[in-house]
Amino acid sequence: MSKVFIVYWSGTGNTETMAEEIAKGAASAGAEVVCRNVAKCSVAELAGYDVVAFGSPSMGSEVIEEAEMEPFFSEAEKALGGKKVAVFGSYGWGDGEWLRSWAERCTAAGAVLLDDGLAVHETPDEAALAQCAAYGEKLAAF
Repeated sequence: MSKVFIVYWSGTGNTETMAEEIAKGAASAGAEVVCRNVAKCSVAELAGYDVVAFGSPSMGSEVIEEAEMEPFFSEAEKALGGKKVAVFGSYGWGDGEWLRSWAERCTAAGAVLLDDGLAVHETPDEAALAQCAAYGEKLAAF
């Protein structure tokens, strides 16, 4: 059984909703899942998991959230060598540059990336929630 850790930051609740649906999908596929807001976890916890998924909405000029997620991820980058990683988040503008940049950072840190990430425009609708659940299933099998 795969152990999946989902760590996210959410301002409006959209990325939190995505994280919860991804967690449900991974659990339904048989993974042991922990899903937590970035403020309630430590980088050291990542070592105990087979797969780590990071979630953040697009902020400012298409960057991950800068007060909590960026410092957490900057510290985590040092421990991503060989780790299976995925990125996801919601956005309201732009073309997904924040997610592509984030995926590139993961790869540069030596992570094994699931794919280019999962982006949802604004509030997840039923179709987006189904995408999130399917993404969780992919994480469980990764």
